[in-house]
Amino acid sequence: MIKITRIILPALALLLASCGGKEPLYQEQAYVFGTQVDVSIYGEDEAKARQAVVLVMREFQRLHDKLHAWKPSELSNLNTAIAQGKSMRISPELAWMLKDAARVSAQSDGLFNPAIGSLVKAWGFQAEDFKAVLPVKKKIAALVKANPKMSDLVIGTPEVKSRNRAVKLDLGGYAKGYALDRAAEILKKQGIRNALINIGGNVLALGMHGSRNWRIGIQHPRRPGPIAILELHDGEAIGTSGDYQRYFELDGKRYCHLIDPRTGYPVQGVEAVTILTHGEHAGLLSDAASKPLFISGAAGWMAAARKMHLDEALLIDAQGVVHLTAAMQKRLKFIDESTPREVMP
Repeated sequence: MIKITRIILPALALLLASCGGKEPLYQEQAYVFGTQVDVSIYGEDEAKARQAVVLVMREFQRLHDKLHAWKPSELSNLNTAIAQGKSMRISPELAWMLKDAARVSAQSDGLFNPAIGSLVKAWGFQAEDFKAVLPVKKKIAALVKANPKMSDLVIGTPEVKSRNRAVKLDLGGYAKGYALDRAAEILKKQGIRNALINIGGNVLALGMHGSRNWRIGIQHPRRPGPIAILELHDGEAIGTSGDYQRYFELDGKRYCHLIDPRTGYPVQGVEAVTILTHGEHAGLLSDAASKPLFISGAAGWMAAARKMHLDEALLIDAQGVVHLTAAMQKRLKFIDESTPREVMP
């Protein structure tokens, strides 16, 4: 089970505690989905806020248990069935997720590809601790040649099968976003109007923080603390994909968990991508839609952003230059105004 403690991330605390005096702000933290999660609720009775957060954390644990890619779960059971060439009856919820993930994958021309779980495992990222060991090149080449993709799935009612036994599902780039939207639904049903939900850097805002919008920091990929500050409006979400949380280094080279399905290798030349999303399923989109931009790299990220219908996005390259859209530039306040950046038209 997840452990809940009443503390929050230092960087987030810095922004939330910017007003003097004791505020009606209830905050809890836990560890789930392999990362730190935080829920902050403003302006509510503590007992009401606590009960709402308990329900949210319980939902996070349920989804973690359901979608775990390498421990016993509904998803791992489906992977076993696919590897055996069998079909499997799944829950309507998982069927919806797979259909939606397949839609996002198609929109990204396959750069967002939850079917490459075997590649993720080969690089050692389906584990709690990462070892600095490179996989055998021939194995990576064989996995890429097998070409597992979301369109291989035949998602029926209620059974799922795959036309390609090489498909191994890993929803690590999707689940956090889905969980954000579920948390927002739960809080609203509990009568919570003002809250901030943070799952490992994927953040969704409800309402306001008192008389102002919620303020969050975008993590600097190479130094402690934020590189810029952004105000989130009601219903907006922000998602970041970076090479600085799940990675290992070998011979001076960094290998992160974000793998290009076309090559089978971790993406190089990009430190982070951050996107801002709005509207229905904003949380889900904040998680899944950042991956195609990261994989496309500094040369192709803008084209990927257009395909994903993202107006507010940024990419930080290996030299620390921030490439961003004009719309994103308007939303940010950089901590250091001398930060090198290139604004795209």
